[in-house]
Amino acid sequence: MPVWLREYSWRQSGSAVYLSLPLRGVRVTPANIFCTDRYLKVSIPPFLFEAILYAPIDDTSSTAKIGNGIIFFTLYKKEVAMWDSLTLPNANKEKLQYLRENAVLKAHEKAKEEAEAKKVTKQEHKKHALEATMKLEEAERKRIEDLKEKERQKVTKELELWKKQQKDAEKQKRVQKEGELYQVEQLKEKKKEKINKTRIPNEGTSKTRLKPTKGCYGSYSMFSENLKEEQLPAPRSAATIRINFTSRVFPTALRESCVAEEEEWLRKQAEARRAISADLSELEDLKEEEKNPDWLKNKGNKMFATGNYLAAVNAYNLAVRLNNKLPLLYLNRAACHLKLRNLHKAIEDSSKALELLTPPVPDNENARVKAYVRRGTAFCQLELYTEGLQDYEAALKIDPKNKTIEKDAEKIRHLIQGTTQDS
Repeated sequence: MPVWLREYSWRQSGSAVYLSLPLRGVRVTPANIFCTDRYLKVSIPPFLFEAILYAPIDDTSSTAKIGNGIIFFTLYKKEVAMWDSLTLPNANKEKLQYLRENAVLKAHEKAKEEAEAKKVTKQEHKKHALEATMKLEEAERKRIEDLKEKERQKVTKELELWKKQQKDAEKQKRVQKEGELYQVEQLKEKKKEKINKTRIPNEGTSKTRLKPTKGCYGSYSMFSENLKEEQLPAPRSAATIRINFTSRVFPTALRESCVAEEEEWLRKQAEARRAISADLSELEDLKEEEKNPDWLKNKGNKMFATGNYLAAVNAYNLAVRLNNKLPLLYLNRAACHLKLRNLHKAIEDSSKALELLTPPVPDNENARVKAYVRRGTAFCQLELYTEGLQDYEAALKIDPKNKTIEKDAEKIRHLIQGTTQDS
């Protein structure tokens, strides 16, 4: 059975009622208080206080202060008037029950309205947050687009500057060559003039008769009888000899090269340059230079040089999609995978590069050495030292003077010997 609290004190003014309810020895929280415009209830088991108020109050602005074992209520009246009592007088049980149920129903409706209002407010806040996020994403996208545009303009300017420098260099070489040819012609002309000055004038004057030489006994020399008049030949005139060399793509001489392998390598490279392996319909949103595998390769090289290996891999990936026949794309991507510790991918790309670097010719020696070394490094980092040593030895066969590769191969041999002894 609840213990009804009958001890309380109250006072009033024209606009408010001040109620003091003592509750010593119990802990009171706001959850123990229930108040509507006509009903006030404080329930702290086993204590209970209930009051059907004399007139309606503004339950929204009314307050309750808890402290020192007392609950002090400030109840603001809806209409300015003086009450005859705190509670409704002469109320029977049915009326009290009705007022109590009506108060609970109103409280439920008010809580529901507040929940709906909170829900609407939350949706509005969520919508506002979504709009703000979309604005931020749009601003970030625009910033990235601006950065891409600036980078594209920068690269375009660098390309144009490089082309201009190449043209200037070619023009300078051409002017220098023309100057050298002019000097050679001048020297030839001077030489001709000098020769013409020293040349014997004509046939009539070119005939000379040898004077006989007197011997000791007053007779002619023993050779004088056979000497006859003869014409001296004129000096040879100057001329230019033109020598034509066989045009060569490779630095080695034709007699030292394997022509069939070189022609096959050049044919494969030309086909690789012409091949486009990606579906261009998927890449319509790319800029024109972004559809060029060579431009993407150079872009990846710059990213690799700055240490941005993931960006370099993305550039090489797109270049491979556009053209999967260029070995340098796989070779450079293998270097990125080594830096990122993607060892199996590094092995795959190095093997693909070696597959495309056929037939072996002097022009691709350096690339084949790098492919073997990078694949061998990946094998060694996976502790597959035997396979790694095989690749390093293959690289040494191509470049036997490379001391760095020779030292690394020797270290791998020591590791293999140590592993064998431990086992």
